[in-house]
Amino acid sequence: METESWDDIRAALAVARSGTVSGAAQVLDVHHATVIRRIDALEARLGARLFQRHARGYTLTEAGRLLLEAGAAAEARFSQMAARISGTGERIEGEITVTSVQGMSDLVMPRLVALMRQHPGLRLNYTTDTRLFRLDAGEAHVAIRAGAKPVEPDYVVSPWLRLAASLYASEGYLAQHGPVTDPSAHRFIIPGAESRPAPHMRWLAAHLPAANIAMISNDADARLAAIRAGLGLGWLLPGEVDDLTEVMSLPDWESQLWLVSHVDLHRSPKVQAVLKALRG
Repeated sequence: METESWDDIRAALAVARSGTVSGAAQVLDVHHATVIRRIDALEARLGARLFQRHARGYTLTEAGRLLLEAGAAAEARFSQMAARISGTGERIEGEITVTSVQGMSDLVMPRLVALMRQHPGLRLNYTTDTRLFRLDAGEAHVAIRAGAKPVEPDYVVSPWLRLAASLYASEGYLAQHGPVTDPSAHRFIIPGAESRPAPHMRWLAAHLPAANIAMISNDADARLAAIRAGLGLGWLLPGEVDDLTEVMSLPDWESQLWLVSHVDLHRSPKVQAVLKALRG
């Protein structure tokens, strides 16, 4: 229904309820001439008289009574819908999309699981990918990013955690190659180009030649399998696995993690609930 048509119907409903044009004009906060114009336009569009005009005011015709019944029902449904929409905005429910750098599930999921138990109406979409999801395009509500502070316009960014990836090796690798006292004497399993900005990858590029690289893969499971098989050393986050041995950790490998949301959704209850849960 066009806005103009609904305004005409509202004017007719106001006249029907008050019985006079002046009373309807007062309720709608418009000039009485506007009310008359809207009723005339509505009657012309419907091709029927809605009111009998007389000295004491307006009385409904049969067509007018039908309009009053249908219009009042539509108005009530609209009011109910508006109340539901308004209430939804204040409730912590519905779909929430959280994106993260890979390897964070051990830290993230216990916090989000606790949030969902508290608010069973939430539907979580948790996604990790090498690409950055665009919050301004609605691809996510909250993003966990690593490295340099995000600078996109309209993003709300706050520091979260500082984590340092450590070098890990299998017992079989250490038995064959000995302790890791000189990294240049060892081979490495590393991620692909998407991880070049990571602090430990920058350290590797600055300190070791390509000959020390045994395997490159953007598949975290493939890298983990290679490390477990003893093909080389690999960087993992603390607690990511319990069957490998941590052999080296440097302050230079520490990375800042950020919590990011879009300014348009930052204050919504469910986004605030997720940010609070992640901060723990």
